[in-house]
Amino acid sequence: MTYETPKNTIEFKVYGKYALFTDPVTKTGGEKCSYQIPTYEAIKGIAKSIYWKPTFLWIIDEMRVMNKIEMETKGIRPINYDGGNDLSIYTYLKNVEYHVRAHFEWNEFREDLKQDRNDGKHYEIAKRSLEKGGRQDIFLGSRECQGYVEPCVFGEGTSKYDDIDELSFGMMFHSFGYPNESSNSERTNTKELSARLWNAKMQKGVIKFPKPKDCQFSRIVKSTEYAILSKDIKSVNDEYEEMFSNKEAKI
Repeated sequence: MTYETPKNTIEFKVYGKYALFTDPVTKTGGEKCSYQIPTYEAIKGIAKSIYWKPTFLWIIDEMRVMNKIEMETKGIRPINYDGGNDLSIYTYLKNVEYHVRAHFEWNEFREDLKQDRNDGKHYEIAKRSLEKGGRQDIFLGSRECQGYVEPCVFGEGTSKYDDIDELSFGMMFHSFGYPNESSNSERTNTKELSARLWNAKMQKGVIKFPKPKDCQFSRIVKSTEYAILSKDIKSVNDEYEEMFSNKEAKI
């Protein structure tokens, strides 16, 4: 597979010893069992940990599963909300590695950040942040599952599933539709938080995620108001100058 990488697209490898990608409804406690593959929302969160500003949204295009899907069960004692702890059984994915291709699109709801829409500078900052391992800690679905990122070329290397035509994972959670996010690929209602579902499948080791607006199923979680959480945001020009002031970089 060969690709030409446009200037709003990054390709990265994410890997770790354990991962726990679960349905959000199981986040509140009790036994947990990971999905067999990451959710779109989990990979989007990893991309945001590499580099993100409210000026744009990360859209996850595709993901390649490199290692054999294996599970391991552990006895965990999570802290209860009312104190103490109980023994719970968590089933983790083990020894995971994924190659991801993602691009960013402007968040049309943030008209106040139009002056920050410089794709060349955002792209260079994202690339440099990826080379450094991301700006924030990388977690693979859960805080106890540390992950790591580094640049890669999507399509290079060998996947354990290169020779399997198609593998279905059934209906699974895709992502949330937040009321303050909208782009060409992600349309949401400004008054609602929604959960999206899709029939996940992998072809020859590659999972092509549908765009959020194209998901087969969407359910309203709750009605809410659109809010701008932060107006004091450092401009991309300032960030770029801080990062590349002594270095040459093409924009």
